[in-house]
Amino acid sequence: MAKISPVSIKYNIEVDFQSEGPVEKPDVIGALFGQTEGLLGSDMELRELQQEGKIGRIEVNLSSEGGKTKGSIIIPSALDKAETTIIAAALETIDKIGPTDAKITIKKIEDIRGSKRDYIMERAKKLLAEVQGNVMESQEMHQELKESSRTSKISEYGEEKLPAGDLSGEEIIVVEGRADVMNLLKHGIDNVIGMNGTRLPAEISKLGKEKKLILFVDGDRGGKLIAQNVCDNADVEAIAQAPSGMEVEELTGKEIHQALRKAVSQDEFFKSSERTRFSEEDEGRERPFREKKTELTEEDLEKVRDFAKDLRAREVLVLNHNLDIVRDVPTSKLPYCRAYNVFVIITEHASSSIIEASERLGARYLAAKTFGKTEGTKLELISI
Repeated sequence: MAKISPVSIKYNIEVDFQSEGPVEKPDVIGALFGQTEGLLGSDMELRELQQEGKIGRIEVNLSSEGGKTKGSIIIPSALDKAETTIIAAALETIDKIGPTDAKITIKKIEDIRGSKRDYIMERAKKLLAEVQGNVMESQEMHQELKESSRTSKISEYGEEKLPAGDLSGEEIIVVEGRADVMNLLKHGIDNVIGMNGTRLPAEISKLGKEKKLILFVDGDRGGKLIAQNVCDNADVEAIAQAPSGMEVEELTGKEIHQALRKAVSQDEFFKSSERTRFSEEDEGRERPFREKKTELTEEDLEKVRDFAKDLRAREVLVLNHNLDIVRDVPTSKLPYCRAYNVFVIITEHASSSIIEASERLGARYLAAKTFGKTEGTKLELISI
């Protein structure tokens, strides 16, 4: 009989069974092989698959009480996902073990590779922390040199020593603080100045009389309040805002350029803010007079599964209580994601880091095709 290599194992089929009479392990193994024989065709015979090394050693644990027997079975599989689930479904057709009636139920199919990936990531983090020195690849050195060159352009403007870049042009971008200035400089935007706080310095107000000011604020209620203060005290040409729940200092280059391209006039900005002001004050409630969902209905579950059909690998969808998508981010960025009114998280594989991030965001449900370690989580898990 060929042995399955531990490295080749992809899935573990975990089975619960209950027999109406006393049985032994050979009775259970015999039922698995005997009652599935001829059911799925010669290429899917359990015995043949084990001999070919595609099904591993079957483990049986059982206990007897009151003349009845119950227990569990673990079947390692090196088959693909579809074939493994077919084998699992076939096991549930078994209705006898030995001479007695029995019922077999699939408890779960565990993706072993997902667990391995979780281990690899956790171990890699520890190893990275232990690395002595700072060894860089040439590309990393080039990138750091470019960023260092750009951020070195930061200067101090006026008596208040405001952080600034190159202000010689006709248009100046006004941001809140030094970290925002450095982020824009890092991504090649030099015509920027920071207010060093939430109040508009008089020197920036004077600049507005000579140059066009573009105000760039955070994507939260604080950003809207700062916009109101600045516009009350300076001539502002247009206002740009970071995506909802994000700050200017944490945006990528692409997100910065997208936000600046969407800059609008003062009137348009404050009309939009008036329409949506309740969303921040009411913890992200996006429609007035509509109560938040606390449970998912069958119709809601179908909607969640429809979202999952178009899900790309390593993508996470964040849904609010209205089941609208409020974030679409890579799995690597979910731990740093900011969002209000989070209700459902959808992803392909829910690793431990995804589970932790979902809990931090206050999600109620986590939907995934496979799950890592879920012990202790308060999230309600949905298999998609």
